Amino acid sequence: MPASTSDGGRDIVLVGGGHSHIIVLREIGLRALAGARLTLISSAARTPYSGMLPGYVAGHYDFDQVHVDLPRLASFAAARFIADEVTAIDRAARLVQCRSGRTLPWDLLSIDVGSTPRVDLAASAAAHVVPVKPIGSFNQRWLALVERARRIAAIAGAAPPSLTIAVVGGGAAGVELLLAIQYRLQREFARLRADPVRLRCHLLTRDDDILPTHAPRVRQHFRRVLAARGVQLHLRASVDAAGAGWLEWPSAPGRQHLAADEVVWATGAVGADWLQASGLAVDAHGFLLVGDTLQTLADPRIFAAGDCATMVEHRREKAGVFAVRMGRPLAENLRQAAAGGALTAYRPQRRWLALISTGDRYGVASRGSLFTAGRWVWHWKDWIDRRFMRLFSHLPQKSA
Repeated sequence: MPASTSDGGRDIVLVGGGHSHIIVLREIGLRALAGARLTLISSAARTPYSGMLPGYVAGHYDFDQVHVDLPRLASFAAARFIADEVTAIDRAARLVQCRSGRTLPWDLLSIDVGSTPRVDLAASAAAHVVPVKPIGSFNQRWLALVERARRIAAIAGAAPPSLTIAVVGGGAAGVELLLAIQYRLQREFARLRADPVRLRCHLLTRDDDILPTHAPRVRQHFRRVLAARGVQLHLRASVDAAGAGWLEWPSAPGRQHLAADEVVWATGAVGADWLQASGLAVDAHGFLLVGDTLQTLADPRIFAAGDCATMVEHRREKAGVFAVRMGRPLAENLRQAAAGGALTAYRPQRRWLALISTGDRYGVASRGSLFTAGRWVWHWKDWIDRRFMRLFSHLPQKSA
């Protein structure tokens, strides 16, 4: 028999505070979920909106502007919020196991825990790089790097020290993040009257070009931007070794060595280890396989959305736009599953709009072969992002 609430209702447990789940919580807050108890488990009380992370790094937004308050949102949805991290699922007993040792029953389970960068390094080497995700850990290292940059910039003399930053990953996330880092740190150097030449930036990608999933005009535009900003681009650089202050990759006839004070890792993502050990069907990268109703292939009682899920019939990039758009169909299907109703299929769009910033309040819009750029694009993106975040900061009053 499935576990159930004490009043005979059903337990619905949301694992992770990703983009899809914050939409689910808002939808349920607007229209209550009858006959069920809702629980959100998240290791962080504040969840970041990925679309605004580069703007936060660049200094255009503060911490609160780019994070959603999960306990407040859970309260709006009449859900319990539990600050913990799920480490395993017991499907037979219908329990989730948490890092604290706590177990929780579920009748329906939904997973939205995002992804982690694929760090193709030995464990000892991986300790010397900064993965972009989880963003909470990245934020701590980023704030420490800003302080380090300030200390270096404040050093004067005939031969003051330089600061070298390397970002590994040539996709949109890596390119956008590097430009944001450079913009922010250059402003710190300028504020302390330090020569910006002392800040050196490198971008490394294993591919033949940056932004491989975007149109040629987009790639050409960003190559020009990187060159104009003095960023040294390393193509076909499959970094396979790193240490304190350096990284290396094979390059015929020998190996390339780069000294770097900080290495940020923003490569392709993989699923969490506990998902791969769950017994649920996963793809080659460890992401849960789901059907059109967002139910996992191995267990219809378990749903998944966001970056941690791969739709078998509609494979798409791991992008925030898909995680956000999964939210409403996921909320409706959880509602229907709890009531024993029919579930509806979700079909993501084949093409989507990508808005990529260049750090300095300038943006690029890309959709298929279409391309445009300008400061107005950044302000358009800023308007879209702020409007999205107001959905969670300006929660409507609920009627009696």
